[in-house]
Amino acid sequence: MSEAGPEPATAPGSPDRLYILTGGAARAEKKTELDLVTLIVSRTETDPGLQPEHAAIARMCAYPLSVAEISAYLELPVSTLTLLLTELLSGGQVEARPPVPAAALPDVRLLEAVMNGLQKL
Repeated sequence: MSEAGPEPATAPGSPDRLYILTGGAARAEKKTELDLVTLIVSRTETDPGLQPEHAAIARMCAYPLSVAEISAYLELPVSTLTLLLTELLSGGQVEARPPVPAAALPDVRLLEAVMNGLQKL
């Protein structure tokens, strides 16, 4: 059996990497109301001067993604991602939208009736 060596600083969950990504900030200076289902969408093209993680967020949010999805794709804790998103929000690169309310979704019975009708064709 071989022992695992120290975790490299560039590993996805490494505390060193998370500290570097957030610039050592423990909390965002500007309070934003972001939860796991808040949708994030890009407002501008990717700026070449952005950090790689900021640029990745801006690229992947060409269509709305939830904070939870972005966190999973980037393998970052939500707390770290929230700090990065706050920076992007204050810079105007991304926009936060509330999730689609359940009342705005179509009726499930109607969708099932349409699907059954299409299957009979």
